[in-house]
Amino acid sequence: MLLLAARKWKDGWSGGILYAILLVSSLLCLFPLIHVIAVSFSSSHAAASGSVVLWPEEATLSSYRFVFRQRQFLEAAWISVKRVALATAVGFVLTSLAAYPLSREPREFAGRTLYAWYFAFVLFFGGGLIPLYMTVKDTHLLDTIWALVIPGAVPVFNVLLLLNFFRGLPRGLEESAKLDGAGHFKVLLRIYLPLSLPALATTTLFTMVAHWNNWFDGLIYMNAKDNYPLQTLLQTIVIAKDAQFSSIQDAAAMALISDRTVHSAQIVVAALPILLVYPFLQRFFIKGIVLGSVKE
Repeated sequence: MLLLAARKWKDGWSGGILYAILLVSSLLCLFPLIHVIAVSFSSSHAAASGSVVLWPEEATLSSYRFVFRQRQFLEAAWISVKRVALATAVGFVLTSLAAYPLSREPREFAGRTLYAWYFAFVLFFGGGLIPLYMTVKDTHLLDTIWALVIPGAVPVFNVLLLLNFFRGLPRGLEESAKLDGAGHFKVLLRIYLPLSLPALATTTLFTMVAHWNNWFDGLIYMNAKDNYPLQTLLQTIVIAKDAQFSSIQDAAAMALISDRTVHSAQIVVAALPILLVYPFLQRFFIKGIVLGSVKE
C-alpha cells in the first residue's frame, strides 16, 4: 500500500511539473502576441515611451482606423483571401486524387511503390528557386493569382499524411461498395473522404496556414506591388520600411498613431483569420496528425 501510494504521489508530482512547464511555455509563446495587441491599441506616445507591456496604454482605435483606410492593405488582404480559397480547393482535390491510388496495395496498383518513392524524393529534394521561377515565367503565370497557387498545389507532406490515413480505414467497407458496383471515384467520394474528416481538416489547416503566411512567393512572382498578397506587403512595410504616413496631414492623428502602432495593428489583422479558423479545426487536428502519420 505504501509503495502504491508513493507511486501515485510520484506520478501526480511528475504530472504537475509537466503541466507547469507546458503552462510556462504556452505563456512565453503568447507573450509576443499579447504585447503586439497591446501596442496596437495604444497611443503613439505610450508605444514610444516603452510603457506598454501586456495592456494598452491610452487606449485608442486610431491605428486600426488608419489600417482599414489603406486601399493597398485591403487589396492585399483580398488577394490573400482569394489565394487561400483557391489553394485550399485545388489542394483538397489534387491531394485526395494523389493519396487514394498511393494508398492501394502493390497488387492493385502496379506502379504504387515507384510513385510513392517519387513523392518521397520530392519531399526532400527540389529543383531550386531559379528553375521554379523560370517555369512560372514560361507558363505566363507571373503577376497572376495562379503563380501563388499552382507551384504549391500538391503539398507532398499532406499527400503522405492522407494516404496513410486512407490505408488505416477498414477495407471491408470498400469491398462491400465494390460488390454493389461502386467504382474508384464513388468509393473515394462516398467512403474514404467522409471517414477521413480528421486528416482532411489537418491537411486543410496546413494548406491555409502555409499559403496565408507565405510572403516570399509574392515577392518573386509579382512585379507590381498592387498584386502583392498581404504577408508580402507586410514584409515590405515592416522589414523594408516602406513609407506609408505621407498621406497623414492631421497633427492630432499623428499624435495617436505611429509606425510602431500601425505595424502592430497590421500584424494583428493579418494573424486574425488563422486565429479564428483554428479553434473550429482543433478537435480534428491532433487525431489527424496521429492517425495519418503512422502506417498501418
